[in-house]
Amino acid sequence: MKTINNRNTNYNELNDIFLKRFSPRAMSGEIITEEELMTLFEAARWAPSANNFQPWRFIYAMRDTPEFEKFLSFLTPNNQDWCKNTAVLVVVISQNKSAENKPIKTHSFDTGSAWENLALQATEMNFVAHGMAGFDYNIAKKELAIPDDYIVEMMIAIGKHGKIEDLPEPLQARETPSDRKPLSEIVFNGKFSA
Repeated sequence: MKTINNRNTNYNELNDIFLKRFSPRAMSGEIITEEELMTLFEAARWAPSANNFQPWRFIYAMRDTPEFEKFLSFLTPNNQDWCKNTAVLVVVISQNKSAENKPIKTHSFDTGSAWENLALQATEMNFVAHGMAGFDYNIAKKELAIPDDYIVEMMIAIGKHGKIEDLPEPLQARETPSDRKPLSEIVFNGKFSA
């Protein structure tokens, strides 16, 4: 058995990065460089994609810019409380139709792969990359002039690790890696089983 971040696996060949990656909220407020940010997007760029459509797009705002305040305003009040200390906020979108106007059935799935690549690269670089659904999707779509053939998928807060005690008190207890369901609940041989 291997244990990292209080997470256990019976599979010792599993790469440590999967146990190291989690979604903390405590960030320092320090900036990250454009090159560091582009390295994260470069990792996302290499995600697998059905028919190589690469439907993912990332719209970002760096800290201490007018755009950052706009992106921050999309978030729910609870997320605003801790995201004010991020270095970058990102809105992730995906194209749901091809150039031939045919549906891309896997657009969300492929975009999720790109997000995972970004999250793992952030872990490798000792950054926080926290994905969020707690924001106003419609306002983000309108304010960022996102075309109708793109779907707003999620937001990401990216930054350097901060102090847990700087978080609002209700979030401090949640600042720990979570466990996962056992394989017996998510993997089935031959047919689905409840």
